[in-house]
Amino acid sequence: MALTHIQIGHLKPAQRPYKVTDSASLYLLVQPNGSKLWRMNYRYMDRQRTLSIGIWPDVSIAKARDRRDSARAQLADGIDPVEANRAAQRQAQLESVSTFQAVAEEWIGKNEREGLAPITLSKIQWLLSLAYPTIGNRPIAQITPIETLAVLRKVEARGRFESARRMRSVLSRVFRYAIATGRADRDAAADLRGALTIPKVRHRAAITDPKEAGKLLHAIDGSGGRGTTIIALRMLPHLFVRPGELRSAEWTEFDLDAAIWSIPAEKMKMRRPHRVPLSRQVLAMLEELKPLSGYRQHLFPAQGRPRQHMSEMTLNVALRRMGYTPDLITPHGFRAMAATLLNEMGLWNPDAIERQLAHMDGNQVRQAYARGQYWDERVRMMQHWSDYLDELKRTN
Repeated sequence: MALTHIQIGHLKPAQRPYKVTDSASLYLLVQPNGSKLWRMNYRYMDRQRTLSIGIWPDVSIAKARDRRDSARAQLADGIDPVEANRAAQRQAQLESVSTFQAVAEEWIGKNEREGLAPITLSKIQWLLSLAYPTIGNRPIAQITPIETLAVLRKVEARGRFESARRMRSVLSRVFRYAIATGRADRDAAADLRGALTIPKVRHRAAITDPKEAGKLLHAIDGSGGRGTTIIALRMLPHLFVRPGELRSAEWTEFDLDAAIWSIPAEKMKMRRPHRVPLSRQVLAMLEELKPLSGYRQHLFPAQGRPRQHMSEMTLNVALRRMGYTPDLITPHGFRAMAATLLNEMGLWNPDAIERQLAHMDGNQVRQAYARGQYWDERVRMMQHWSDYLDELKRTN
């Protein structure tokens, strides 16, 4: 006879588990601890098997009978219900680690282990965070190009065309990682290259006129503000490294006796270590800096967060306070200033200038041949450059 709710409610535990039959091989297994478990016995390939259906009352009588009937239908089709359940559980587990966000975070972890620069990782994570609200919880294998385009269109709608372009590239790399790890069959971002607005190329503002450069150097020297910020601004034109490389500089990277700053590969855009010869002027600035941050990890610690380095906005804000707006000069613009004026001097091999800028040669053979070359010339060039900047400051 089929069980009723009242009958089940009155079942009491015993010292040993016991069964109470419902119908058509369905029964309750009453445990000594009082729990009541739905079970179904059946035969498959001449073997006795037991299917776990759930716990009463979480699984009601009606639901338990429905699951029993489904199992009987599987048996009629030659399917083992236990193995079907296990396969469904494996699929659910796979899908739980196969959402777009789960795969993306796993891919980020891989890049982090491989030493991708923290600033690059931060930019990638920011771009991915824009996609998570829309497709983060979607199984990555089910995401279509149309869905991916919708994510990118939201970014474009804010006028951020370059961000949308870079985001498409990042999404594509996540999809390719999913393919490589067996969780997707196609790159849903691959076919969207022509669908996005092509951003207009905007070069970073830079001052390349010697007279105006001299005025800028005067303004930096005469500006007030936090000591480490002003020294960073004074050093940047002499070193013309990327602003992020200077902001994250650590004292352990400097050999003041040899007058060399060795920047590790993980901090470089091109993932190659870079050496910067230090002129007498830069060495003097470092001596000024020692009392301010020499006991810290970074040359330029963040204000209020001494274990972190100076933020990206600090140098920008300092220039704005001096009256230099983004259309006149940016911290990155000091690289263009140096490249332009050094090339105009006609004294230096253009390849030496490019190597000091840490630009990667597109020609792999030429790049391998040039490795380690121009160092002596770069040492002379950097001292001449610092002397030249002092002359510009003195005469303008």
